[in-house]
Formats: sequence, C-alpha cells, structure tokens
Amino acid sequence: MDRINELMQNRAKLWEDAKVFLDSHADKNGLLSAEDEATYDKMEADIANMGKQIDRLGRQAEMERQLSAAVSTPLVSKPTKGEETQEYVSPFNKEYGRNFWNAMRNKDTSPIIRNALQVGTDSEGGFLVPDEFEKKILMALEETTAMRKLATIIRSSHGDRKIPIAKATGLAAWVEEEALVPESDDTFGQIHLNAYKLATLIKVSEELLNDAAFDIETFISKQFANRIAFKEEDAFINGDGINKPTGILHDTNGAEVGVTTAGASPTFDEVIDLYFSLRAPYREKAVWLVNDSSIKALRKVKDNTGNYIWHPAVKEGEPDMLLGKKIITTYAMPEIAAGSKPIAIGDFSYYWIAERQNRVFKKLNELYAATGQVGFLATQRVDGKLTLPEAVKVMQIKA
Repeated sequence: MDRINELMQNRAKLWEDAKVFLDSHADKNGLLSAEDEATYDKMEADIANMGKQIDRLGRQAEMERQLSAAVSTPLVSKPTKGEETQEYVSPFNKEYGRNFWNAMRNKDTSPIIRNALQVGTDSEGGFLVPDEFEKKILMALEETTAMRKLATIIRSSHGDRKIPIAKATGLAAWVEEEALVPESDDTFGQIHLNAYKLATLIKVSEELLNDAAFDIETFISKQFANRIAFKEEDAFINGDGINKPTGILHDTNGAEVGVTTAGASPTFDEVIDLYFSLRAPYREKAVWLVNDSSIKALRKVKDNTGNYIWHPAVKEGEPDMLLGKKIITTYAMPEIAAGSKPIAIGDFSYYWIAERQNRVFKKLNELYAATGQVGFLATQRVDGKLTLPEAVKVMQIKA
C-alpha cells in the first residue's frame, strides 16, 4: 500500500511538472515545437507507465487479500455433545470439480468419473466448468476488461432474454374542475438479448498434462480469460450486433451523440457540452470511458481560468478525475481521428450483458495427437446491448 501511495504521489508530481512545462513552452495557440513535443511525450509516457504500475500493484494487493482471507469460520465456543447444528454443505461441487480436472488430465478411465460428469454435460457435448473455476474465470475477465466492471450482468439458462423497457413516459395535465382527464400511457418496448457463441482453442502438451506439478486450472483460466476478454471488450464497445453483441458506439442502437466536433483535440467548451448533454439523473453515476491515447489530449485541456481539468489520483483507492467524474481507460475505445467516437460519458450500468450459464469445455484427444498435444475447446455464450441510449453520450469527430 505504501508503495502504491508513493507511486501515486510521484505521478501527481510529474503531472505538475508536465503542466509547468506546457505552460512555459507552448505558444499562444498551445502548440509545442518538435523538440518540446518529444520532451512532453516522454513525460506523458512516464505518467502513463506509472498509472499502469499502480493498477498492477493494486490487482496484486487485492489478490493477496483474497488468498489470505479465512477459508473457514473459527470456533468461538467449546464443542458440546449431542446433535450437530452446523449448516450442511453439499460435497457435489467439490466432487464434480475433482472429477472434471481428473478427466482433463487423461485420468477419466473410471466409469465412476464418467458418470459423475454426466450431470455437467452440455447440449453440444462438452462439459460445464466447475463452479469454482467459473468464478476464477469471471474474476480474470473483470480484471482485464472495463465494461464488465461497469455494466449490469445477468445470467440465464436459455439463449433468448427479453427485456421490457419504457420508450416514452406518460404526462400529467392541468384540468378544470370535473373536466375529463386526458389519457396518457407509458409506451413500452422490448430488447432481445441472445446468446452469441465465443470460442477459443487452447493446446497443451501431453507431458505438461501428465506432470502433477503443472497447474492446469490456472493455466487454462488465464489463457481463456485473456483471449475471451479481448474479444468481449471490443464487441461490448464496437460490436455491430451481427453474431456478436451490440456495442455502445453502434450508430443506431448505441449511445447518443452529445457533441460533434471537427477538431483534432477536444476543447474545454466541447468537453463541458458533452458532460451536460447527459441528463442529470445519469450524471450522478457517470464515468468517462476513453482510450489511453485520448487521455493525452484531455490532459492538455484547460478551463476558462487557465486550470487543467484532468486531476490525477494521489491516494490509493482514488481514481483519476475529469470534471469530478472517474476516468476509465480501455483499449477498445477508438483514438481521436476523423469519423471516430473517442470519448464517452454516462451511466454504463444501462449496458446489459447477458451470459448463458456456464462456460463449456471440450477435450480434443485425437485432433493433435500427432504433435503430442491435447486440445481444449472453450466456449461461452454472451450478448450485450445498451438498454437506454440516452444514458450514455459520446463525442463524434466529423469525418
């Protein structure tokens, strides 16, 4: 924790130095010479690298906290004779998990193991992953992506999920005494969340599988999460809805355009206009969502009194802020370029992610036998849509 706070304070100091450098070297139009631009880029890179190191140390601290947490409830009274009153915990999950990983390690010769796995057989012939492994994958996905942290996640046992939404709200009216009250009903619609298939193939050598020291569970969970997370994040933001989720930047079913600009860098007035294009109910829980490269442009924006509007965090647990709202970065947001939508702000809990239980594994024993490998085909079914477009606003760069 001390190391994280130290890095955050150093980053804040470096940002102060960068601001002084900008103010003293930029011309009246805010432009730098080629040499000064290179110096400032180096300072920007150092600030960004410190930010990544802070995030990495934060994840490590959280992992250590979870691993060191108590796994059982301590005894607080003397044991007594008589009827046990402890809560019953079914051994099914542990038994299924043990049999599952025995099967993955080519130890599935026992009919007992094969019978135990039948309860987790998927309709496509694979096996549903054990509950604990499912949780590990979900944790890894959330660590890797931004949208899963911000969105509302629902789980379903079937593919199609219909969500009723209010498209228009009824109105009240002033009426005279004993006059007829005009009818005004709410108008409702539906959003369909499907179950699009996302898959990846992982190959492991037979030697590693037969090595008792090889942690196959951790290896596969990391490989699966890294590959799936990259494609998920891109679809949740840029997806066109064709055999994949519909992203928040979709032209017709995504976020509303709050500001349109032709400039290469956003101005203070444009950032303010984008912020206030979001209605007050959504501003309360709003966050900014941008690419790392867009942060560089936003760091240079000053308000009308000459103060920079980007504020780096200086203590652990505090986020970087822009106009009082948290800044989230993700590689899936586009860079500032003609025709792009590089900056978004809103309440992203209105983006719903529907995933079908559970992830499924298929073991491919014969396909890669000639090369001494075993394949693992991992699949999941997921969809995502923004249920209320006005809850998120974006900045559109003219083409």
